[in-house]
Amino acid sequence: MSKWNAIVVGALASLALATGPAMAQDPGVTDTSVKIGIFAPLSGPAMAYGFDVVNAAKMYYDKVNADGGINGRKIEYTVEDTRCNANDLVAAVKKLVEQDNVFLLNGGSCSAATMAAKDYVVRNKIPMLMLNASGDGALYPPTDYIYGAFSISQHAAGGSVIQFAAEQLKAKKIAYVNHDDAYGSWNLEAAKFMAEKTGTELAVESINPTITDVTAPMLKLKAANPDALVLLTYARPAALIIKKARELGFDKPIVLTVTGTANLGQLVDNVGGPDALKNFYTQEVLADVPGGPKLQWVYDMYKKAYPELAAKPDHPQAYMPYGVASAMTVVEALKAAGKDLTREKVVEVLKTLKVDTKVMAGPIEFGPTDRAGQESTIYMKFDGKTTTRIPGVYTNLWQYKG
Repeated sequence: MSKWNAIVVGALASLALATGPAMAQDPGVTDTSVKIGIFAPLSGPAMAYGFDVVNAAKMYYDKVNADGGINGRKIEYTVEDTRCNANDLVAAVKKLVEQDNVFLLNGGSCSAATMAAKDYVVRNKIPMLMLNASGDGALYPPTDYIYGAFSISQHAAGGSVIQFAAEQLKAKKIAYVNHDDAYGSWNLEAAKFMAEKTGTELAVESINPTITDVTAPMLKLKAANPDALVLLTYARPAALIIKKARELGFDKPIVLTVTGTANLGQLVDNVGGPDALKNFYTQEVLADVPGGPKLQWVYDMYKKAYPELAAKPDHPQAYMPYGVASAMTVVEALKAAGKDLTREKVVEVLKTLKVDTKVMAGPIEFGPTDRAGQESTIYMKFDGKTTTRIPGVYTNLWQYKG
């Protein structure tokens, strides 16, 4: 080979090295930007689960951009409405991936609908971090691509409430009401694990979420003579049970988990007044009571980002801060993945990522087989008018064994 030919070959080889990585670069990434697909219910009866959660994620991404971006890149985001419906959610995810060419997904506020996207996301190897859906069915068995429970995992809700009842309320026998579906099975699995750890006995009644008469299960539970009643149901059956407990003269502590109500004022109305809540506790997954001092910076950020919404009496909605924790985790994963950004680098980072958001009750922490990032809770005593925080953080100890 002549000296000139050697120079040409060397130059071509250098060019190939220079251009090769760019040609192999994942969709949604340029030297100056990274594109994120956000999806949640923004309309319809369930929009409260997602509307302000999305606003929170957007305001955090905007803040990161204003501060200079991530490794020289600004965040671009595209938002799709899922209406809390599985078909709409899968369609939104496909659009974000196939038409908008996003790099990763940050979405999902309704657990069942979010789970519907699991096969597509895993098959196409798209990193996905949920917003505020729990969706343990999407998290376990663990995959490399789906991370979640920035609100709290369904397992963790069941495990931590037993720890609280045993340690704080000194309950030896706990009446446990859950749903007779996958959600109920998951939280009961962790509850049984924690009951064994704490030496407590569970009296379990699994009810249909659409139940209209809770007399029979409540008579059984009262006959079991429990020291406390814990409710892992949605809002409607929870209100029926609390109302029935008062009618039956049940005067032991009642603990309602985070799925049971987003509006305590509405709960008072639904149970017939504050007298039904004289010995009542609620589970919370945030670092403080909504609007409390530890979360003031989140609410201040919201007022600055959305002054017109913040002026309305119903905003921000209760689940708003969850979006900050989820977006913060996305940002930390992108930072740790480095300048040469690929989807596979992001998922490798996520597998062991730990982020203390100061928003949730505990840190966001993943592990080799752990895809539920937030597993801690705090508890409040509510007397129908005033909410008082109980000291301490209660963390689920159940772990996926495979």
